[in-house]
Amino acid sequence: MDVVPAPSGDNPVKTPMVEVETVEAVDAAESVNAEMVAFEESSEYETDSDDSGWEALSQDGDTVKLLRDEQLRDGLVPGACTLDEALAFRKQLHALGKAAFVRETIARETVTAKKLCTAFGFLPPAFLEGAPDEAYHPLLAIAISREFSKRPKLPQYNTVDDAVRLLRESKNIIVLTGAGISTSLGIPDFRSKDTGLYSKLEHLGLSDPQEDILPTEKKYSPTHGFIKLLQDKGKLLTNYTQNIDNIEANAGVLPQNMIQCHGSFATATCVKCGFKVSGDAIFDEIKEGKIPECSACREEIAKDALKPQGLKRKRSTNGQQKDRKEYEDSSDEEDYDIPTPGVMKPDITFFGEGLPDEFGRRLLNHDRELADLVIVIGTSLKVAPVAEVPGILPRDVPPDLYLAYSNSSLQPVSHTEFDIDLLGDCDVVVSELCRRAGWDLQHHMIPADEKVDVTPVEGYESRHVFQVVGA
Repeated sequence: MDVVPAPSGDNPVKTPMVEVETVEAVDAAESVNAEMVAFEESSEYETDSDDSGWEALSQDGDTVKLLRDEQLRDGLVPGACTLDEALAFRKQLHALGKAAFVRETIARETVTAKKLCTAFGFLPPAFLEGAPDEAYHPLLAIAISREFSKRPKLPQYNTVDDAVRLLRESKNIIVLTGAGISTSLGIPDFRSKDTGLYSKLEHLGLSDPQEDILPTEKKYSPTHGFIKLLQDKGKLLTNYTQNIDNIEANAGVLPQNMIQCHGSFATATCVKCGFKVSGDAIFDEIKEGKIPECSACREEIAKDALKPQGLKRKRSTNGQQKDRKEYEDSSDEEDYDIPTPGVMKPDITFFGEGLPDEFGRRLLNHDRELADLVIVIGTSLKVAPVAEVPGILPRDVPPDLYLAYSNSSLQPVSHTEFDIDLLGDCDVVVSELCRRAGWDLQHHMIPADEKVDVTPVEGYESRHVFQVVGA
């Protein structure tokens, strides 16, 4: 199933990092009830909510699902809009605004709410079949809000030549990256639970981490090299990376040009005393399946053990020392907790935790007004609040490029409309773009005689597939 944009809020960049693909059904029901009131009671039919809870809305096992444009184009859904009709409705919505659009469609009864839902990618659920059209209003209200919140595509950017021209002319480029830029190095993304960080760190008793496993050597992919090349040319405004592998640093991307949105393995911090070390200091232990313990805690425990018995302090289970008088007054020797070192937790952001403050400060107070191009590489934008970055930026500028992230993933991101979609192995895409731009992207993983075939996707003027000839 496709995914939806992250829920919006008063301060979207402070939203805890969450998966936007699934939401509890009870939250979805509350969202739809709120939308129904907004839709039916407002004389303007205004809909302000952009809650993504609709996806988990269910009744008797039926769920609300998303439609892809390909399904509309191929006529696979009976009673749905054609792709041309859907595109026309979307264009009309962005041109008129939500209230006027509803007046021109639903109020004038030029189209049913049930059918209009499909124009915005919603497959009406089976449990509403046979219900009056008004029953589809709450679902349509969410669909309209979701579509209207999208940044509309700029029609003047469509071809690969346009993409190359944007690269050459842009001076302040935001690059938003995910785990896909590291997969060519043999590093699986975090969703591979049997091989990724889920399995590597389960024994630490930590929550599920966000991205890929630790690299075993100081290497980087051609895509990492491409980001460094943008930096060398003075074009890189900021690389917002969702990865924790710290490979951007291996490629030479400078700390001042990079926001590690989910933290990284570059450092680790003791969960008890706060002592911080380099990630390299705990790498071997994690690789061997051991729990990395805090050396500072061990030293403190060793010092404590050398003290006379009467001067030792009682410790709580979290490692904090209790008051000496309290200990001396207690006659229950069994209540003494044997002190243990704290676990060294990699400085990565876990699900449910907020992103670093620098993420929001940099995006809203610096990059938002300076950026003239956004390139999204190696991520399907499923994790909030990073998934919201394209929507936070101004609608008229900058143009967006989307580069897919693996040989097997040729599907564009459906919940955000990019100006140009360049699909295929991202290493292949960036190497071909650099060739066409006249840039020298040197990397041992790029064959000197590499030939790349670029094929437009039928029915999409701005969508192109890159594939190595003979691959």
